[in-house]
Amino acid sequence: MLLGFMPKGNLLWIILFVFILFMRIQRATYTLSLIVGALLAALLDPFFHTVGCWILSLDSMKDFYAYLLDIPFVAFTKFNNSVVMGSLVCGIIAYIPFYLFGRLFVWLWRKYLAEGVRRLKVVRVIKQIPLIQKLSSLTGDK
Repeated sequence: MLLGFMPKGNLLWIILFVFILFMRIQRATYTLSLIVGALLAALLDPFFHTVGCWILSLDSMKDFYAYLLDIPFVAFTKFNNSVVMGSLVCGIIAYIPFYLFGRLFVWLWRKYLAEGVRRLKVVRVIKQIPLIQKLSSLTGDK
């Protein structure tokens, strides 16, 4: 969600994107959450701007921000953009609730929904498509 919230095309987004790709994660879920985050970001940009303006205008941090801008390549992260800063902070704060919600969803899915969805006729028909069979054999799904 963090990357989905952040505006694309800055060095900070690229660094986080590459860093997350090197982690052991479920890539399909990662891609889905990136897409959902990007769709939500369009609605939340005004809020991100407000949060970013507040953070960037803190008097106690102005010297630190000036110091960061003097470091080579740090300016390419565009941390001084209010939407980038606001979305970064909101994404970090939202990490724990999204993580807990994701764990709860997976637990509910495995306990109550997965077997019922597997028995649906449309799912059985989709699983007969050769491309889907090949993909599921690669992932080890039944």
